[in-house]
Amino acid sequence: HDDWVKHRSPDRFARNLSTIVTSGVYKNLGREVLATTAVATFVCLFNLAVSGYVDFSGAAHEGILQGVLPLLTLPLTGFTLSSPSLGLLLVFRTNTAYQRWDEARKNWGMNINHTRDLVRLGNAYYDSSEVGSERRREDLDRLSKCTWAFVRSMKRHLSPEWEDEEFFRKELYERLPEAQANAIINAAHRPNRALFDLSLAIENMPMHFIRKNEVHRAVTIFEDNLGSSERLLTSPVPLFYSRHTARFLGFWLLLLPFALFDPFGNTWNHLGMIPATAVISVFLFGIEELATQMEEPFTILPMQAFCDKIGNWCNEIVSWEAGDNGMPVYKSSEKDMQLDMGTAAATSADSGANGSKGRLRSVLFN
Repeated sequence: HDDWVKHRSPDRFARNLSTIVTSGVYKNLGREVLATTAVATFVCLFNLAVSGYVDFSGAAHEGILQGVLPLLTLPLTGFTLSSPSLGLLLVFRTNTAYQRWDEARKNWGMNINHTRDLVRLGNAYYDSSEVGSERRREDLDRLSKCTWAFVRSMKRHLSPEWEDEEFFRKELYERLPEAQANAIINAAHRPNRALFDLSLAIENMPMHFIRKNEVHRAVTIFEDNLGSSERLLTSPVPLFYSRHTARFLGFWLLLLPFALFDPFGNTWNHLGMIPATAVISVFLFGIEELATQMEEPFTILPMQAFCDKIGNWCNEIVSWEAGDNGMPVYKSSEKDMQLDMGTAAATSADSGANGSKGRLRSVLFN
């Protein structure tokens, strides 16, 4: 809530403007902005040498190249006509990148939802009638750890090795038994190994098979989320589109100073074109940089925070016990569930038979 209050506070514009120099996005644009600004400076100085300049006292002087070389200028009309096309390219680029980020965030949202659902069902469906409290505690603790191990392995699978490998190994050895941690670390596909361990943890829990199948459904959802995330990681926006957009934007901004010399004639020695070029370059290159960063969403999503929260929530859920809040607990026995299944099967069979008789009667009498 505090973050949202800060996000929509009235001073957000002043705060965001004050952090331009420290923004990671703009720091990545240093070379591009420097190149366009250098071109603008060259065009300005060259044209002053050709057309003449005004000193600080306001006196006009002839340029040293006056009458020798022509001015380096371009008509502004070309940039006016091409700017809508450039805008469409950038809009499509950013929209596609945001859709990829949104899909990645939804995948992790599904992970968060279904890890809690899986552990909650595992705890609620656990049949303690024939096992002791120690066995129950161990089984649920294993379920919690295996659930966390999957999301943590998925986070490592989607992150650069240099960024997360050391911390990943450290966390696994701290939370899991050594043999289980080694099995995940040495696996060719670590999330799949973690899912295998999770399936075994579910299978070893004493509960009715229908309930067990319900818990297993969450594991299938985890596999789907993993596959969707791998698709995002291995399939970027088609390179020819990204390259064309970058080339279009680069040439457009590099040639823009040639068209700004005349429009800034009312500034002293046309020098206003230099900061104008720099500002325009920062914001247009910034749009392309934003799209590039969102295109690969896993380096900007707080996946470590997601994993930590999942681990804490799972540990809390498995610590709960039926009746620990004073609510009465009425659990169905295995025999009752079998009777219910038999009744449901008989009802289904009777319905099918009655339906067949009805169809036969319809054929005979019509």
